[in-house]
Amino acid sequence: MKGVNASAPWEFTLLGFSDRPRLELPLFVVFFISYVATIFGNLTIILVSRLDPKLHTPMYFFLTNLSLLDLCYTTSTVPQMLVNLRSTRKVISYGGCVAQLFMFLALGATECVLLAVMSFDRFVAICRPLHYSVVMHQRLCLQLAAASWITGFGNSVWLSALTLQLPLCGRKEVDHFLCEVPALLKLSCVDTTANEAELFFVSVLFHLIPLTLILVSYAFIARAVLRIQSAEGRRKAFGTCGSHLIVVSLFYGTAISVYLQPPSSNSKDRGKMVSLFYGIIAPMLNPLIYTLKNKEVKEAFKRLVARAALKKEMKDMQMVSF
Repeated sequence: MKGVNASAPWEFTLLGFSDRPRLELPLFVVFFISYVATIFGNLTIILVSRLDPKLHTPMYFFLTNLSLLDLCYTTSTVPQMLVNLRSTRKVISYGGCVAQLFMFLALGATECVLLAVMSFDRFVAICRPLHYSVVMHQRLCLQLAAASWITGFGNSVWLSALTLQLPLCGRKEVDHFLCEVPALLKLSCVDTTANEAELFFVSVLFHLIPLTLILVSYAFIARAVLRIQSAEGRRKAFGTCGSHLIVVSLFYGTAISVYLQPPSSNSKDRGKMVSLFYGIIAPMLNPLIYTLKNKEVKEAFKRLVARAALKKEMKDMQMVSF
């Protein structure tokens, strides 16, 4: 950032919901509970998927990546938001704002690609079941996961650099609860049409293209499932895909409404609420969606609890014998 008035500020003020002070305490409680639930739920999925040998499959490998992503997603924004909700000075340092912007962009783009990868995994599992172990081998799974993360972080480097090089005209108030591109563009004193066009292009690239691939994959999946003769087989196939479809709908529906809809008179508040949903609520709901509709995860969790209880009982018996 250049010039006297356009120099990099030491800190930004995140206005958030400061125009509605009565909401701050209830929101603090809701966000705190959501954050704790997100940490607990996603850590549970990661631990269960890694500790139970029966879940060492491509599906749960990608689910572990999604849970790790959701953990990082919320941790990059929620702690600062909680501090600001209970503080009179709702500020974030310049470095903190840059880090938050970078991580939010990187993790959001990574999730777009990862959800498409997960739909491809389900496509192969249901439409090519006899070739599943050959196609979805460990090396390919690692490559697909790595490609998702690298693509997401590469996109963030580009968009963050384009946003942060814009000069600011002395205004340091971000009309949002986090440092997000649309909110930061409003602080610039130059024409941001080119940046908005680049943001729209990236949004199309990371939202509509993966979503199209997901929809095509599920069109083939639906056709394959309808050909299954047994009702139990169809129910099991729809069950494994239903959770992923719900997560896709929650994430893409809210993200597209922020980045691809034209601005309107209520776009400011709409953007805040939608960002809250896909940045806080969706990561909290994802573990619930995958566990409530997935017998394998619930059974694996029960096995781990039983194993831990047995180890504790044996340890207690050894202590008594001594």
